[in-house]
Amino acid sequence: MTDDEGSWIRSYTAGAEHVGMRLDVFASTCAENLSRSYAQKLIESGDITVNGAVKSTHYKIHKNDEVSVDVPPPEDLCILPEDIPLDVVYEDEHILIVNKARGMVVHPAPGHYSGTLVNALLHRCRDLSDINGVIRPGIVHRIDKDTTGLLAVAKNNEAHISLSEQLKKHEMNRIYTAVTEGLIDVRSGTVSVPIGRDPNDRKKMAVNTHDGREAVTHFTVLKRLEGHTLIECRLETGRTHQIRVHMSYIGHPITGDMLYGRGEMHGMQGQALHAGKLTLRHPASGELMTFEAPPPSDFTALVSGLSSSVSFTI
Repeated sequence: MTDDEGSWIRSYTAGAEHVGMRLDVFASTCAENLSRSYAQKLIESGDITVNGAVKSTHYKIHKNDEVSVDVPPPEDLCILPEDIPLDVVYEDEHILIVNKARGMVVHPAPGHYSGTLVNALLHRCRDLSDINGVIRPGIVHRIDKDTTGLLAVAKNNEAHISLSEQLKKHEMNRIYTAVTEGLIDVRSGTVSVPIGRDPNDRKKMAVNTHDGREAVTHFTVLKRLEGHTLIECRLETGRTHQIRVHMSYIGHPITGDMLYGRGEMHGMQGQALHAGKLTLRHPASGELMTFEAPPPSDFTALVSGLSSSVSFTI
């Protein structure tokens, strides 16, 4: 269960595969975006219970244990401005376009209440839209922690509504560049299968034809590398982990993706996925605007290392 303030309570039933697992490990494995350190704090405060009873972090899970996780409202915590450098591609009184670095979480969540893009925005901007509440001021759309690239931020509610409508109507064009495992043997393609929560692993998304939501990803091959493929992806919808799930589904997971891939990092500190191009209509003027940002150095080094003949341009 989730309320409008960001707090939630969920229960998880332990299966045979969880037997012997520590309580803190079980909770962080089952609950989305719940770090192990934050799970330990919730256990110590009595907000994580087993069969209705408070246990220690070292409690070993038994089959059919009912584990309840109660995350308190985030408003109970103070989200502070932090002087964190941002790569700002464009800014005016209505919107801000930022090139997000790898490793930065977009907005505060359990276990991540500092060092986020929101903390940096609060320091930089005097005003941000408040439509998404105090935890996500200005945030219209997100990209994953270890995905790099362009995000649009709304500095007032009118801009937020406009950008949200463009997303809803598929009028905001987002193009990603990625390196996948394996050689894709077609020049282009479309993956159109619904995505929902993975019933066997709550930290993951999966192709879910039963109760998933429509998801469409178009891809084009840019270059075939040594055992890998450089591709461009265009999102028609914007589901959580969409490109990562779709490319894994067709047998070509994103290189460096530890959640959906093969565990092959190739020197990366996250998945080789970069939101390099963003097109939108300015919420005030209506002008069609396109923004671009080059991939980070580890991405380009990966491409160069996989094929010395590649001349990488975006």
